[in-house]
Amino acid sequence: MTFADLMAMKRVSDPQISPSGKWVLFSVTDVSLEKNSKVNHLWVVPLAGGPERQLTTGSGEAFGRFSPDGRWVSFTASPTSADAVSRITIAPWDESAGSLGAPARTLRDISDDADGAIWSPDSKHLLFTTQVYPACSDKPSWSEEDACDVAQATAASKNPVKAQLFTGLLYRHWNAFTGEKRTHILEADFSMTGANPRDLTSRSAVGDAETPTFSLGGPLGYAWSPDSKEIAYVTNLDKVPAASTNNDVFTLRLDDAAAKAVKVSTSLGSDDGPQYSPDGKWLAFRSQARAGYESDRFRLMLFDRQAKTTKELMPNFDRWVDEIAWAHDSSTIYLTSGEMGQEPVYEFDLPRNSLARLAIEPMSVHGEYSELSLSTSGNQLVATRMTSNDPSRVVSFHLDERSPIIIDPSFQKHQPKRVDPGLPTIFPIPNVFYGSDLTHDNDALLSQLDLPTMNTFDFKGADNTKVQGFLIKPPNFDNSKKYPVKFLIHGGPQGAWGDAWSYRWNPELMAANGYVVVMVNPRGSTGYGQAFIDGVNGDWGGKPYIDLMRGLDAAEQQFPFIDKTRECALGASYGGFMANWILTHTNRFKCIVTHDGMYNPAAAYGDTEELWFNEWEFRQPGSKDPGQPWRYAALPADQDPFRKWSPMLHIRNAKTPTLVIHSQKDYRLDVSEGFQLFTALQRLNVPSEMLYFPDEGHWVQKPRNAELWNKTVSDWCDKWTKPTADANR
Repeated sequence: MTFADLMAMKRVSDPQISPSGKWVLFSVTDVSLEKNSKVNHLWVVPLAGGPERQLTTGSGEAFGRFSPDGRWVSFTASPTSADAVSRITIAPWDESAGSLGAPARTLRDISDDADGAIWSPDSKHLLFTTQVYPACSDKPSWSEEDACDVAQATAASKNPVKAQLFTGLLYRHWNAFTGEKRTHILEADFSMTGANPRDLTSRSAVGDAETPTFSLGGPLGYAWSPDSKEIAYVTNLDKVPAASTNNDVFTLRLDDAAAKAVKVSTSLGSDDGPQYSPDGKWLAFRSQARAGYESDRFRLMLFDRQAKTTKELMPNFDRWVDEIAWAHDSSTIYLTSGEMGQEPVYEFDLPRNSLARLAIEPMSVHGEYSELSLSTSGNQLVATRMTSNDPSRVVSFHLDERSPIIIDPSFQKHQPKRVDPGLPTIFPIPNVFYGSDLTHDNDALLSQLDLPTMNTFDFKGADNTKVQGFLIKPPNFDNSKKYPVKFLIHGGPQGAWGDAWSYRWNPELMAANGYVVVMVNPRGSTGYGQAFIDGVNGDWGGKPYIDLMRGLDAAEQQFPFIDKTRECALGASYGGFMANWILTHTNRFKCIVTHDGMYNPAAAYGDTEELWFNEWEFRQPGSKDPGQPWRYAALPADQDPFRKWSPMLHIRNAKTPTLVIHSQKDYRLDVSEGFQLFTALQRLNVPSEMLYFPDEGHWVQKPRNAELWNKTVSDWCDKWTKPTADANR
């Protein structure tokens, strides 16, 4: 596989079943290297199987949603040369033909980008988000509020002074300065001639807060009740959002003009992803217990709307609940959860108080499943599924065709057991669900490529804890040869490698030019229980470093085709920190690639934006106070986490040739971290180069930039692990 092959693949996502259960609507993103662009369109495929077809052909369309009555499809239309903002658009849906008519209505009453529209169950209203000036949001009507927004935006654009006055933290986030606008949730009535939007989260209700709270790939932060008379949404009303993960779930009655939002969550940690049961009895959501810890266990909570009580459904399930979907009889909740490098689907049976993992035939149980959508009949479920050698595709499960057959023997061994009477039973024997692939957009291209399957291996890490590793062989593998290694280190640190596809750090592409790719899930990785995740807290260069080094040792011992004299370590984000830690603590590697990594933790505390992260991760062991550099300044270095885990303070040990990569708009880990490291390496005469992107954030997303990134990284590894080949170029 080449980089061009990777970019030529269609990126499939967001499947939605039509109300009749006949069709599946989904999104496909096409990438053009020539135009340096990504464009998304809506596609459709019969749920019973058949050829998929492209539905939309405009400047870009995404977030397609069927109205519950089956008459309409709403979507977000991208900006055009004639209209500078994205618009909520609805088009008539022909259920028999599976086609869209010409757009019937476009919501033009909104002066800023509008996105994320979801239909009310009565098919008359839409909830969506846009950006507003909070000071304008208490106006008595939307027309007055929007006029105020336009006036403020016009005045700002005409003002030659572009300075900003910050009065609080979180003034920038991820890759942009926050500015004066905030995301609000609006409702529009599409049963009327005029949509008559209204701001449901005005300043009088949420103050200066983003509503819903910013979520990086998490579940949707708002939902409709089944009677279309109430919504639930997520916001964080703490005074210092930069230091708080205390997102809460609120409900708001829409049929009472005097109604005030009511907080239904009680956790000091984050609560998100609200979803009403179809019968209206329950409100389910995810919840974390510990304040300030963004990687605490995501629990599944159930709020009884009549009794006003909340309970945790699976207290002995020691994994994260990543997403949920209600069955239409309100008796079952389907969910996904990371499990040892996989992301299987589970079903929780409310009447039986039981949880079972789903196995799917004839498809393999392996891979990562996400984006669940159920048919209104309740007998079919669709999702996206990907593996390390197969990009995301839409798949279907036939829920009325099942049998209790064990097809994954390892499942019984690894599942948590019942702990106490009255807690949910976790069945070790899964049901087999019969399913099929619905989309085949990339099959022709994939058939031309040699994409080796992923191998797994186990070993004893720090404290003799069992740790999992993964290995991908190069194409055209010859067992008699020795191969150089790319040792990949994941970010987070609460993330994980697994049987999954990536369009950024793609292990298959890393292996394509003759490398064995080795990946390890050290302490802090998800999918192995919360204690394993917590093992990285306050110990960034401790147990995780030991786990990684022992993992590479184990790979060298188990796979004799590895040439341990030609190994390169590569990491991004936390993986970039670990690459910097490796650089300053061992000389075993021929080269290092460090992307957007932390080099000077004390400085990184002051120039990051999500303070809760560093204040938790660099908290002194045993302390309940937030980790802040000045708290530990008078202590010895080994008692100060910011100095104890600082690659900068060990930089004089650096000898390994290092490629530093950093981007100007990375506000999670400021570009100064990369500049400091590169300066030190140059002054210490360590062979080094720095690749700098002025127009990227924490990730390199523009196609041509990604092309340069891939070539530069590949050339750097070849230079130090294939010196003969490099000299012959």
